[in-house]
Amino acid sequence: MSQPPTTAARGPNETAASQLERKLQRLGLREPSDYVVHLPIRYEDETRIDSIGTAMPGRTVQVEGEVLHSEVQLRPRRQLVAAISDGTGRLYLRWLHFYPNQRRQVEAGKQIRVRGEVRQGFNGPEIVHPRVSKAGEALPDALTPVYPSTDGVSQLVLRKRIQQALSQADLSESIPAELSGRLGLPPFAEAIRTLHAPPVGLSAQALLEREHPAWQRIKFDELLAQQLSLALARRRRRAQRAQPLAAKNAELLSRLRASLPFSLTSAQERVIEEISADLSRTFPMHRLLQGDVGSGKTVVAAFAAAQAAASGYQVAIMAPTEILAEQHFSKLSGWLVPLGMKIVWLTGSLTPKQRRVALESIAAGDADLVIGTQALIQEKVQFPRLGLVILDEQHRFGVAQRLELNRKGDRQQEEGEPCVPHQLNMSATPIPRTLAMTFFADLDVSMIDELPPGRSPVITKLVSEARREEVLALVHREVQEGRQAYWVCPLVEESEALQLQTAVDTQQWLSDAFPDMEVGLLHGRMTSAEKQQVMDGFRVGRVQLLVATTVIEVGVDVPNACLMIIEHAERFGLAQLHQLRGRVGRGSGQSVCVLLYQGPLSMVARERLRAMYETNDGFEIARRDLEQRGPGEFLGMRQSGQELLRYADLQSDSAIVEEARDAAAWLLSHHPDYVRRHLQRWMRGREDLLRS
Repeated sequence: MSQPPTTAARGPNETAASQLERKLQRLGLREPSDYVVHLPIRYEDETRIDSIGTAMPGRTVQVEGEVLHSEVQLRPRRQLVAAISDGTGRLYLRWLHFYPNQRRQVEAGKQIRVRGEVRQGFNGPEIVHPRVSKAGEALPDALTPVYPSTDGVSQLVLRKRIQQALSQADLSESIPAELSGRLGLPPFAEAIRTLHAPPVGLSAQALLEREHPAWQRIKFDELLAQQLSLALARRRRRAQRAQPLAAKNAELLSRLRASLPFSLTSAQERVIEEISADLSRTFPMHRLLQGDVGSGKTVVAAFAAAQAAASGYQVAIMAPTEILAEQHFSKLSGWLVPLGMKIVWLTGSLTPKQRRVALESIAAGDADLVIGTQALIQEKVQFPRLGLVILDEQHRFGVAQRLELNRKGDRQQEEGEPCVPHQLNMSATPIPRTLAMTFFADLDVSMIDELPPGRSPVITKLVSEARREEVLALVHREVQEGRQAYWVCPLVEESEALQLQTAVDTQQWLSDAFPDMEVGLLHGRMTSAEKQQVMDGFRVGRVQLLVATTVIEVGVDVPNACLMIIEHAERFGLAQLHQLRGRVGRGSGQSVCVLLYQGPLSMVARERLRAMYETNDGFEIARRDLEQRGPGEFLGMRQSGQELLRYADLQSDSAIVEEARDAAAWLLSHHPDYVRRHLQRWMRGREDLLRS
């Protein structure tokens, strides 16, 4: 079987052919089987000729006519302009950049065919940079596919390669006929050929909306491959060995519970029991702990860490920011150090001496709990007895980072049997059900679905920038009554492109507006010591108003702070706005979040602000956020460089997700040969993205 040539090394002598191959590989196109599932994003109807009289602005047309005149105009810029007519009307053609052969194509008197989108020009309907060919050439019988491409790869090249691949690749079935028949799906080969070469008469609209049975088969196959991969990942995990962390020192857990200055909610008690049961097993826990902002996930993590330490094993907690890691260090130290646990802090901002001491403590096994940022995954960090890994705000880490920390626990027991750590993923961004079924099917999920007693929902207000003076009055009133406030800005330095109010300028402006108030400043470019000093001042009440960037998005917990002002709220993402709002409402008093926006608002910004105003429910916020951003960015997998779903859509294809999940369980039980075939077609090299 012939295949496209392999890529040559890039260099000064790289040939045009090897450059093309490199670009094709960037599209994921290496073997015939790759080309087969490289499907069109849309179709062009080149099967008919339109009359110029019907060429209305906004329409894509294909017309034939005689060139009435053409000229190179020099004002207002150099451009090629021509006009054609077929007797029903006149259409202007315009090229802002052109070559001599294009000028020859439109010499006066020639009969030509042109295709493109019509717009209203100065003289009438026109097409800018139309596609030109000879009039009278044979028309295709079917729709013309348009494929995803990249600079330097033409549609002609892709169509030629794909047609060649269709005669070379294996198009045999990867699911039993019994299954496809039960679901009413066409055979794979038929679906693929329909999408690459639609038969005569097939509607472009039906294909564009992806409701055609051929598209249904492709979307089912893609989702089935994902479900199979996740199910196999779950099997492999259960076949792995993990050290059972049944607490040998149960007194430690009892003392922790007795020392807490608050009572646990029933939801916290439930998830603590679920996690405890998982840790006691001989295969690695892989659990997702979900809970809205302020629901008390950190204390649940404390119980898991205490159980691991009571079993004689180390725990690593990795957070995405130093502020969140420091918050965990502060809280967990207060709960666990009095019980005799040794906690080590490890971030990139430590001095060389502090870092050396921390690394020695970890490597010697003296550190029961290590809390830090991405510094934990560096090569010099060695855990001799790592039994539990906790990832907080796990979606904010790249795939490779999550895998790397987990591999820190790979080790050989004395008997030579591999042993991996248990893993707990924590997230304050609830995962909508369809997304959980699609990307987290191999995880067990625990949910903290209630807030600690005494907390009131945060009141959210939308306030135009024109009413800034009212906001200042609100801040002054809150501080006068003994409470504190946040004022969040999106940038540290001035940006001419965005022209947003900066945190630095805002802090100066607010200091001038409130001379009797201590106004602090916190942003990502400050040193850790500077951040710590400001946060300490805010926690003890010395700083009444804290101006900050989004470094406070997660982890900051100051119960006396009851007011949150978010400057230029229209510029923030929905999940980010919800996280920021979660910094208030942590005490017993009523809290308010003011979204200070500047018009005019885009449609997306308007929807974000409406969602924040209408609900405090993290699941509803997450659902709307997923609609706006898509799964890759929502889950923090965009940096993987690969799309998670190429053809299926989680919003419109939730029913197919259910079918694929059921089908995966059935195939694994009855047809393992089909499982291998299906995964080879759809998931080559992508499984790790779903198991992290």
